Amino acid sequence: MMLTGFIFLLFLTDGVFPEKECSYQDVLDHLQLNRSNELYSMTRPVKNYKRPTLVSLEVLLYAILDVVEKDQKFIPYVWTVMRWHNEYISWDPNQFCGIDNVSLPAEVLWVPDIIIEEMTEKDKAPPSPYLTINNKGDVEVHNDQVLVSTCRMHIYRFPFDIQNCNLSFKSIIHTAKDIRLQPSDNSTEATEWSRDVMRTQYEWLFLNMIVTINNASDLISQDIIIYTITMKRRSILYIINFLVPVLFFLCLDLASFLISDNGGEKLSFKVTVLLAVTVLQLILNEILPASSNRIPLIALYCIGIFALMLLSLLETILVTHLMEKDSQASKENQADKCQRKDCNKRGNPNFHNSHQEGNEWTQCACIYDVSTCETPSELLPVTKEGNSRKVMEEYHALEKLSDELREMQKTLSLLLSNAKEKPGYWTRVAKKVNTFFFIFYLTVVSLFLIILFLKWNNG
Repeated sequence: MMLTGFIFLLFLTDGVFPEKECSYQDVLDHLQLNRSNELYSMTRPVKNYKRPTLVSLEVLLYAILDVVEKDQKFIPYVWTVMRWHNEYISWDPNQFCGIDNVSLPAEVLWVPDIIIEEMTEKDKAPPSPYLTINNKGDVEVHNDQVLVSTCRMHIYRFPFDIQNCNLSFKSIIHTAKDIRLQPSDNSTEATEWSRDVMRTQYEWLFLNMIVTINNASDLISQDIIIYTITMKRRSILYIINFLVPVLFFLCLDLASFLISDNGGEKLSFKVTVLLAVTVLQLILNEILPASSNRIPLIALYCIGIFALMLLSLLETILVTHLMEKDSQASKENQADKCQRKDCNKRGNPNFHNSHQEGNEWTQCACIYDVSTCETPSELLPVTKEGNSRKVMEEYHALEKLSDELREMQKTLSLLLSNAKEKPGYWTRVAKKVNTFFFIFYLTVVSLFLIILFLKWNNG
């Protein structure tokens, strides 16, 4: 007895007491919380069924994994936290060495049946196997989810678009009489915390997250918490890989007006450029969804440029046709000239090559060129002396007529040379059409691009 008192005095003097050992199982035993106890897992944890269970929800956006415009799918990676109160759970931490929270398997307790309306595929990531309870009866579940959800894409301003995708949380079967939902943070807090934890955003820029609560108007309806994620597309790659190449093709089409219309090079060049734009349109068709209510501006951009280039191609065909008519007329004139040359040769056997170009007439009539080595007196038959005076008068008259004919020959030669240098009628018409169309084409292209880019900018 004295030894026991001595030991007690020794512990009292040194201030050392044996510590009480506690475990989480002691808390669970105190609560009679185990897998076989249906009180905790079978029904909603309220002692009065008329009292609804308040479920607090917190959602953070961890990553934007993908946005599929064609299928209108939004694939984010989110963190969700659900909290609610279990009226059957409570203990005094002082009785259990200060233990105020315990982690236990999720299947042991009742969990609210909260789903996401927009989810189209089952979450492939396994749910969290554990949940946490505290001494006041609050239960907390953390989950990481890869959501494949549907999102209505508004692609009118693609690729300068801003998308709003909703994640709507609600109970599957419980109405407002059983479960009331409330967000644990407001829009500002959700946005800031999501930016802090954001790891990847794919081709998007996260702008904000707006939290909206739709409270049930009656007890048979359901509360819904909507998280609206707003994001803006990073458009630089689409500008470089799509918009600029189409604009380059348009510039090439404008530059093709400098190519000569005589050959077929201009026509084949324009057809090649038009086919290149068609290939880009096929690529665009693979990106944009077919269920859009409005025609996207980028589709108008491609269709408009395609139509302008097609109009330019038709104009080139028209100009080529007009110039071909002149070419055909030139060939016919050349054939007529050859026939006239044959006529001249047949009409004048002493026809000199040096005078061939100057002696072409519109009819097969040939002028006899008097040779300088032969005088009219030699050509005339021998006459009597009495007729010599008459012969000389005729000689002077013929000489005068010959001079007049030479002057007419020179005049006709000059007119024919000017006619050769001057282009044909249809060629002149084609050049005027080409000039007018180029001015019209440049004006329409400028107005079209200015209006389209203003609409892109203003939305």
